[in-house]
Amino acid sequence: MSGLPVTETEFHAHVDGRLSEARRLEIDDYLINHLEDARRVKAWRDQNEALRAWFGPVLAEPTPARLISASRGARKLPLARYAAVLAWLSIGGVSGWLLHEYNTVKSADTVAFAHRAAIAHIVYSPEVRHPVEVGADQEAHLVAWLSKRIGGSLKIPQLAAVGYQLVGGRLLPGNQGPIAQFMFQDGTGQRLTLYVRNGANDGKETAFRYAEERGVSVFYWVDGKFGYAISGEIDKADLLRVANVVYQQMNP
Repeated sequence: MSGLPVTETEFHAHVDGRLSEARRLEIDDYLINHLEDARRVKAWRDQNEALRAWFGPVLAEPTPARLISASRGARKLPLARYAAVLAWLSIGGVSGWLLHEYNTVKSADTVAFAHRAAIAHIVYSPEVRHPVEVGADQEAHLVAWLSKRIGGSLKIPQLAAVGYQLVGGRLLPGNQGPIAQFMFQDGTGQRLTLYVRNGANDGKETAFRYAEERGVSVFYWVDGKFGYAISGEIDKADLLRVANVVYQQMNP
């Protein structure tokens, strides 16, 4: 971080894609360690997407004939279009509060977990010199170290069958304790990250769920006390194939 505080205005600019690349990366780094702010940003982004999906088509609709008089049709057309925009914004003002409440519920623990996994992938996967803390050449040490730190027995999935080899791993902070992140890479340099935590969901199992964050696909699930999220900038179907391999090895 640059040391400058992150303002509410910058959070909104981040959601709207109006920040410089350097500041955007700084705020991404900040959000990894500030879960409540990350939840707010995620909720705002989901709200914007929902509003566009629900009300955006209004702007593309032709102006109803009853709104255009024979004598002032040319002048009514832009006014009607402005009216549509105002209607969209006014509806959004009302529904925004409803969507906020909806997204507050939707931003449950596992959803926030998936978001953090995606941000961590965005931050660390482009690294050339320091993508991981401990490399694949020290795999046994890596497993023992991260298992001790997160308080549970870990193992690293073998992904050679789907074209990926272990790069290494690192320890990250999480809202419920330390997080283990493992990184994998294929022959073209494409990277995937596996984000693992202990103490998830009180032992309840959830099915695979899918999320997307700025071009990063994420499949995440909970099994027993562990939560898993596999992230990558690859096609959803390809990532699902990898997620299935990970799941089968972690949960034989």
